[in-house]
Amino acid sequence: MTRLLGRLGGWCARHGWIVLITWVIAAGALMGSSLAFPSPTNSDASIPGTDAQRAHDLMKEGFGPGYAGGGTVQLLLYSADGPLIEDARKRAVERAMDELRTMPHVTKVETPFRAGGISSNLQIGLITIRLEGNDSDKIAQTTQELSKAADPAREAGLEVVPADSSTPADKEIKTGPSEIIGIVCALLVLVFAFGTLVAATVPIFAALVSVASGLGVIGLLGWVVDMPKQAGIMATMIGLGVGIDYALFLLSRHRRLLAEGVPVAESVRRTVASSGGAVVFAGGTVIIALSALLLAGFPLLATLGWVTGISVVAAVLTSVTLVPALLGLLGHRINSLKVPLLRGAGGSHAAGSGWAGLGAWVARRPWRTLIGSVVVLGALAAPALALQLGPLDEGYGTQGSESRRAYELMATGFGPGFNGPLIVVAELPAKVPDADAPIVDDLVREVKAVDGVKYVADPKLNTSGRSVLLQAIPEYAPSDQRSAQVVRDVRAISLPGVEVHVGGKVAGLTDAGDRMNERTPLVIGVVVLLSALLLLLAFRAPIVAIKAAVMNLVSLGAAFGALAMVFSIGLGSGLVGMDPPVNSSYVQTIFFSVPIESYVPLMLFAVLFGLSMDYEVFLLTAVRQSYLRHGDNARAVAEGLGSTGRVITSAALIMVAVFVAFIAYPDAMVKTFGVGLAVAIAVDATIIRGFLVPATMVLLGRLNWWCPRWLDRILPNLSVEGHEEDEPPAVRREEPVTAGV
Repeated sequence: MTRLLGRLGGWCARHGWIVLITWVIAAGALMGSSLAFPSPTNSDASIPGTDAQRAHDLMKEGFGPGYAGGGTVQLLLYSADGPLIEDARKRAVERAMDELRTMPHVTKVETPFRAGGISSNLQIGLITIRLEGNDSDKIAQTTQELSKAADPAREAGLEVVPADSSTPADKEIKTGPSEIIGIVCALLVLVFAFGTLVAATVPIFAALVSVASGLGVIGLLGWVVDMPKQAGIMATMIGLGVGIDYALFLLSRHRRLLAEGVPVAESVRRTVASSGGAVVFAGGTVIIALSALLLAGFPLLATLGWVTGISVVAAVLTSVTLVPALLGLLGHRINSLKVPLLRGAGGSHAAGSGWAGLGAWVARRPWRTLIGSVVVLGALAAPALALQLGPLDEGYGTQGSESRRAYELMATGFGPGFNGPLIVVAELPAKVPDADAPIVDDLVREVKAVDGVKYVADPKLNTSGRSVLLQAIPEYAPSDQRSAQVVRDVRAISLPGVEVHVGGKVAGLTDAGDRMNERTPLVIGVVVLLSALLLLLAFRAPIVAIKAAVMNLVSLGAAFGALAMVFSIGLGSGLVGMDPPVNSSYVQTIFFSVPIESYVPLMLFAVLFGLSMDYEVFLLTAVRQSYLRHGDNARAVAEGLGSTGRVITSAALIMVAVFVAFIAYPDAMVKTFGVGLAVAIAVDATIIRGFLVPATMVLLGRLNWWCPRWLDRILPNLSVEGHEEDEPPAVRREEPVTAGV
């Protein structure tokens, strides 16, 4: 692999303009096409084979408009100055309803002046609009048009707000200033790392090209597969981080070779042959981890996984082709435009550097370092025991938004459970003449008797007379974990010959959580096993492979601890931009708990496990190279940490800066990823790679690179970094049989 990559890097360096122009045209064409022909998005969180999906399917069978896929839109009315039933206000509401009946696709408009349509104080009302034949992908646009048609009510001084039955995760997330902030922070880190503006801009440019290419592909794929609305932002977040980091690793090695007097073309070839192999391997581990999400049994999560993987593939491709082309075109000008007072890395990685000194210090005190690191990491991970998973509702939306306002009006006027009604669909053993049949009455009575059910609407029979639908309103908000128990209790209703199914938002998210709990061990096991196998193939050292997998799990513990501390315990949720409930005290404004979507930890695990492996690969290859030169394990650890510490730290700072910038997004899911990724990368690059990994490697000694003879014989010879190209022949001859690097 190293020879192939070396030839590829050399060709790209010699034909730099061709490669550069090709990438720019491809990225521009892909991104331009996706912008010119925006594909529909679909954040359907349904899971095939679940009870909620069965209820959804039955709803389409003969229950009329609003149930057969057309959809329902609700408009909330609020009169701050008096009751809605006052004559002038009532006439204004009726004029608005007349206007709504003339709108396209509207088949029925239900008045708020009905039982269950107006609050007890008569100041909050609910207009329900049934639709048929409309495009479900344009439901947001349709809702706004219907809201506009209700202007006669607004002219009478009433507040009209469209209710939104989707979750914050369903909202379309658009790019904004977070990307710019992340790029600027990354540029500052690169300037400090390299000391020159030209060198600092190369990773930024390569990452932007890779992100544009990846987003273009994702946008076009939206025409042939259901694409979640979160796909673009996840691809941008991960693509920027890995794109800049991979280019940084290549650029650091190239500048070091130039400083040693190696010609430009030869330096580029060696760089791609060595560090390029590590980039391909590191990117492969991220892709494998993300691909394992296909086993989660959750289509939305699986799509997010492979879509994010596209951005990683784009980052790897640009790193091994576009970056060498830029290095070849720039030549020694890569060190141009030096920033005063900044020395930069300059390619130096002398043993006397600060990181090498830290490595030597750890090597002299391995047990103390190990115990201290474990204590600190344990303290960081301990809050993870309080991690609370659950659905997000609009009560956690942006303060002042229409959806948040509608949620609050609905909860105030009708109770929190009205924001997440349960759709109960029962299959009957035989056809019944009408909804007054005894078996239907028994069903209604049983549903009303369930603990936590506040209200049950009149049942509706489908045209076949074999299914009945009724709406049950729980006492609790959709995000309240007790709502999930109400779903399970309703499903547990037992009547002879009757099959009870529960659908709706709360039921769907309950099924999603149950599926995640069921599949999480499988996904984690596959990711850990495959990643350890790749490390085994690369280093031919079983203990190193197992230890690396364990270390990555440790960094994940710290990430989940941070998530629990910020969101579940609420220690700083207000500081990351989560808006507390209305009329909260100052303390509640800063500290209040927010549930974490059930699928977020699993995807966070996949992303973090892959990203953590990047730093492990670069550190291990450097230690391995030093060990093969002189055979002194403790010295090799110190030298390996000294040669990679500055680069890994810079890469981690860039990742952290990018992820922290995305915390500014209003979407709670993006904030969750931003916090978790930033903390995990920071912990991984400092405590784990700076202290824990070196300490364990010193204590293990030669066992680090031990490999049973039978295993050595059957393992293919896979080299992660082609360091042998840089070594004198005598050193290579001294390499033991079990060496794979």
